Amino acid sequence: ELISSLRSKLQSLWEERELVLSEARECAEQGEELEATVRDVCKPNEFERYMMFIGDLEKVVSLLLCLSSRLARVQNAMRRIDGKTDAEEKQSLNERHELLSRQREDAKDLKENLDRRERVVSGILAKYLTDQQLQDYRRFVQVKTSLLIEQKDLEEQIKFFKEQLENLEKSIP
Repeated sequence: ELISSLRSKLQSLWEERELVLSEARECAEQGEELEATVRDVCKPNEFERYMMFIGDLEKVVSLLLCLSSRLARVQNAMRRIDGKTDAEEKQSLNERHELLSRQREDAKDLKENLDRRERVVSGILAKYLTDQQLQDYRRFVQVKTSLLIEQKDLEEQIKFFKEQLENLEKSIP
């Protein structure tokens, strides 16, 4: 029953991932349309700023998600430490935790910088775009970010349930 339940959960997660990937493709198409509009109306240096912001948006959000995920795994491993865990392993986990914590703080600084750049880009676009186009741009940035987060979350859940299923199947003679 448990194996069947895990397989069913994995199947629904895979289906949900396909929906999110489809939404991501639609978002990318909207992004291409928006890019063409911005290229047409902005000065070359302003367009370059826009493109750098959009490219960095995905990188910074992905970095933050990755570091947060890795940090959570280390924290879970630290919670499982018991009296049998050797000192070397404890030390290694503590060092990884400190490193990942510092890296995540650095990534948060990058995100704050990115947020400031978004306000600058938004100000530039406000000079050229209609109110509707500006709303479309803001919605695009918001949806792009949300989809990245949702994709990462689904990938983590799929990985977790796959591991659970594999472990369960190995434990049954």
